[in-house]
Amino acid sequence: MSLSFFDQFMSPTTLGIPLIGLALLMPWLLFPKATDHWLNNRLSAMQTWFFGVFTKQLMLPINTKGHNWSLLLASLMMFLMTMNLLGLLPYTFTPTTQLSLNLGLAVPLWLATVLSGLRNQTTHALGHMLPEGTPTPLIPVLIIIETISLFIRPLALGVRLTANLTAGHLLIQLISTAVLVLMPLMPAVSVLTMITLFLLTLLEVAVAMIQAYVFVLLLSLYLQENV
Repeated sequence: MSLSFFDQFMSPTTLGIPLIGLALLMPWLLFPKATDHWLNNRLSAMQTWFFGVFTKQLMLPINTKGHNWSLLLASLMMFLMTMNLLGLLPYTFTPTTQLSLNLGLAVPLWLATVLSGLRNQTTHALGHMLPEGTPTPLIPVLIIIETISLFIRPLALGVRLTANLTAGHLLIQLISTAVLVLMPLMPAVSVLTMITLFLLTLLEVAVAMIQAYVFVLLLSLYLQENV
């Protein structure tokens, strides 16, 4: 049976049970747990240092009210980053290539930032819909445009993450298929293609981490506008 290049993005099942739940659970099992010891191991110390630096940079432009989100945003970034990196391993499934999952993360968090702004500072939140000094004839048009751009934000968050990871996985599969096909025909070209595949894999590792950071960074910018 011939397989399509897009079959790798289908959620695997065993006995009719989707395994996407197991894929979502794996990142949490890999994180080092806190201990009661006076001294932690190197992995726990590095994790603590990373969370401290990341949270400080992320919360720096946000006022004190928004600091309650620091734990949620830091955990979300580690969760997305771990899932993206695990998806680069052979014979694994990447849940973040599913648009439904990404929208399921983006829409509630975006809606929470909007509702937070409407609750705490209604006038300021609604003021984003209409810039100061707008000519009277343009007011209805600008309100419609700003409203559409507001509701497009969660869609852009989900589509950006899905598209970048999907494109990377497809490129890796296409080039790896080319390596196997060219190996018996043109070994020299196959070796060059294999080097390209290795470089592309390194690039995808960077993309996996950057996209997780961008997802959380944009959420923090939306939060900054509403607190």
